[in-house]
Amino acid sequence: MKNTMVVENIRISLNSVRTHLLRTILTILIIAFGIMALVGILTATDSIKYYLTQNFTLMGSNTFTIRNRTLQVHIGNQGNKQKIYEPITYKQALDFKAKFEFPATVGVYNVASGIATIKYESNKTNPNVRVFGIDENYIITSGDEIDRGRTFTQNEVYSGFNACIIGSEVKKDLFKHNEDPVGKIISIGPGKYIVVGLLKEKGSSMGFSGDRSCYIPLNNCRMYFSKPNMSFSINVMAKKQELMDAAIGEATGLLRTIREDPVGSESTFEVTKSDNIAKMLIDNIKYVTLAATFIGLITLLGAAIGLMNIMLVSVTERTREIGIRKAMGATKRVIRNQFLVESIVIGQLGGALGIVLGILIGNILSLLMGSAFIVPWVWIFTGIILCFGVALTSGIFPAQKAANLDPIESLRYE
Repeated sequence: MKNTMVVENIRISLNSVRTHLLRTILTILIIAFGIMALVGILTATDSIKYYLTQNFTLMGSNTFTIRNRTLQVHIGNQGNKQKIYEPITYKQALDFKAKFEFPATVGVYNVASGIATIKYESNKTNPNVRVFGIDENYIITSGDEIDRGRTFTQNEVYSGFNACIIGSEVKKDLFKHNEDPVGKIISIGPGKYIVVGLLKEKGSSMGFSGDRSCYIPLNNCRMYFSKPNMSFSINVMAKKQELMDAAIGEATGLLRTIREDPVGSESTFEVTKSDNIAKMLIDNIKYVTLAATFIGLITLLGAAIGLMNIMLVSVTERTREIGIRKAMGATKRVIRNQFLVESIVIGQLGGALGIVLGILIGNILSLLMGSAFIVPWVWIFTGIILCFGVALTSGIFPAQKAANLDPIESLRYE
C-alpha cells in the first residue's frame, strides 16, 4: 500500500512538472547550476591532483634526489623562500656514489643547458631543449625508459665520449620522416654527437616536457658545458619502498661527512622525495576546493529559495484541487507527502542534471591537461544528498501549508 502511494505521488509530481513546465525548468536549472559548480570544480581539482601525483612520482616512490638547493614553489603571492647552499662538487658526488653501500642504485647528473638548439642536417629544434650530463645509472633512477638503442656505458661516461640520448619530441623535430635516430650524428651546440638511445614518450608536466630533453655523458658535460660553481645532483633509488627512510638517513649521514657539515648544524643540501612537489601543490589546491564548495552552497541556497517559492505558488494555484482531494477522503498526511514528493522530484531532477554537467565540465579540463577521466563518486553522492536536503527543506513549509488548508474554503477558492 505504501509503495503504491509513493508511486502515485511521483506520478502526480511528474504531471505537475509537465503542467508548469517553464517554471519547473527554471527551478531545475537553478539547482543544476549549484550542483554543477560544486561537482564540476571538485571534479577538476580531483583531476589536477591525479595529474600532479602521476607526473611528479614518475621516478617512483622509492627514489629521492639530493641537491644543493631547496624546492621553490610559487602559487599566487604565496611561496617558500629557496635556500641555496654551496655547490655539490663532482668529487663529492663521486665520493658519495662510491661510498654509499646501502642496497640502492645511485645516479649523478648535472644540467648542462636549458636553452640548447640541436641540429640534424637541415632540421633543428627551437632553443628550448634541456641538456643533461648523466652517468650510466641516471636513466634507471630518473624513471625514464629507453625506447630504442641503449643507455651509456661506464666507459663512455668516464671518457666523455660524444654520444647522446634524445627525447621523443627532439626526435620528431629532427627526423621528420620518422627515421630511426639511433646511429645518426647530430649537433649539440658546436659539438657532434652520435645518438645511441631514444627515450620513451612521457608527455608534459606543468609546462615542462621531459620529451624535450637530451642526455650526454657526465664528463662530456664537464668538458664542453663547464661553468663556474657547477653543482651536481644525486638520484638514489632504494631497492624497496619500505627502505626509503633508512636510505635517506644513511645518505644524509654520508653526505654530511663528505661535505664536512659540523655536528649539530643543518645539512648543506636538500633531500627531496619524488612526490614532494605534488604534495606541496596539492596542499595549495585545498583553497580552490573550499572556494568551490562555498560557491556551490551559496548557489544551492538560492535554489532552495526558488524551489520553496515555486512550491508555495503551486499550493496557491492548486488550492481547489487540494479541496477536492480532501473532500474525496485524502488526509493531511497524504496531501503533505504529495507536495513533499513533488519538491524532492524537482530537486533530484536538478541534481541529476547538475551532476552530469559537472562531471562533463570537470573532465573537459582533465582532457585538456592529459589527465585521466575522473568520476567523483564521493561528490556525486554528496550532490544527491544535498539536493535531497534542499528539496526537503524547501518543501516542508509549502507541504504543511497545503495539508492545513480547510477543505470547504479550498472548494470555494477561485
